[in-house]
Amino acid sequence: MGKRIIQQRRGKGSLTYRVRKKAMAVKPGYLADLNGAWEVVNLIASAGHSAPIARFVNKAGKVFHNYAANLMFVGQKIEFGRHNEGDVAILGSLKNGTTVFNIEHKPKDGGKFVKTGGNKATIMNKEGSVVSIMMPSKRVKKFDSNCRATIGQIAGDGRLDKPILKAGKQFYIKKAKSKLWPRTSAVKMNAIDHPFGSGRGKRMKSKIAKRNAAPGKKVGLLRPRRTGRKKR
Repeated sequence: MGKRIIQQRRGKGSLTYRVRKKAMAVKPGYLADLNGAWEVVNLIASAGHSAPIARFVNKAGKVFHNYAANLMFVGQKIEFGRHNEGDVAILGSLKNGTTVFNIEHKPKDGGKFVKTGGNKATIMNKEGSVVSIMMPSKRVKKFDSNCRATIGQIAGDGRLDKPILKAGKQFYIKKAKSKLWPRTSAVKMNAIDHPFGSGRGKRMKSKIAKRNAAPGKKVGLLRPRRTGRKKR
């Protein structure tokens, strides 16, 4: 008897395939009215994030969380509008060549881009109200000059340098974020368990799934940006 494929089981959204609430208890992001001086009162190791998270408090007792900048420490003070490591500023006020992280997609949305441990983006140039930023992928993306970002590099660089020697360690790292691991290759399954299964007519190259395919059939390349052989 066949079983439902992993896409179907994950799509249902059961507790097995959900990120546990404790892993995402802290939600980093900028406040809408982020002004004045703030002090780092705690550095939190969150299981659901690849970088440590800093807890900030101001004199009025307001609290917000942001991804910690490299070498940030408890007791450090940051400000909105200054241009030091760890400070938050709008993109339009920063010089070309400044490294930033946790960049907003739209003004005051709290930060959407460059949030992985050790990552950073670089401001390339400014034209009017548009700021061009080179992302970690080396692609250049344009942002509104009123979007906010944190200056510097996000902490957690070097996390991939230490090898994971045991499969169990990788399993628990992935489980904390509800990532699928270990992943069984579809072509190695039986035909009854997956559309790519069995040894007959095995095609190692993924198929392009039809838009109206049923949940159990929608496997392979979903809505690919391009098809066909890549021209050199």
